[in-house]
Amino acid sequence: MAGLAATLFFSVTGLTLNHPDWLFGSARSEQQLAGSVDVAWLRPRAPETEIAKLEIVEFLRSTHGVRGAVEEFRVDPRELVVGFKGPGSSTDFFINRSDGRYEATAAYEGWVAVVNDLHKGRHTGTAWSWVIDLSAIILAVVSFTGLGLLFYVRRRRRSGLVTAAGGLAAVFLVVWLWSA
Repeated sequence: MAGLAATLFFSVTGLTLNHPDWLFGSARSEQQLAGSVDVAWLRPRAPETEIAKLEIVEFLRSTHGVRGAVEEFRVDPRELVVGFKGPGSSTDFFINRSDGRYEATAAYEGWVAVVNDLHKGRHTGTAWSWVIDLSAIILAVVSFTGLGLLFYVRRRRRSGLVTAAGGLAAVFLVVWLWSA
């Protein structure tokens, strides 16, 4: 049943990857954010101290409910750029180092983009990577046991193997003819 759930999820999201416009098109929404962080976090007091990255990130998360992993934390002489990425979403903060003020754009691409990112494993983290790997293993085991059963059912062996070989040949033919 786990293989069934994985097959259903990855087959449906495979369609949404190829045809995102089939399901209500793009649902992108953007929100502009603004505020300020503690200036002490932005300016090291001594050469050996660093910018308070953890405090800045946690402040932005708690203040604006930002989700996703920190994909970028760039320190320039005049500003900090902090970028969060999650499935179907991104938020980029631009923080002025002189006064601590920031502006940000939070973008949400909609549920189709969320499931597409889950299908690709993009911006999903380690736990979801394990889900994808486990799904792949389950599907491989289901496939091999199905193939193995063909060898025990004498009446269906030949037609099953011919069908499997034909399917494999069709996939290779499509890749060979239409790949760039």
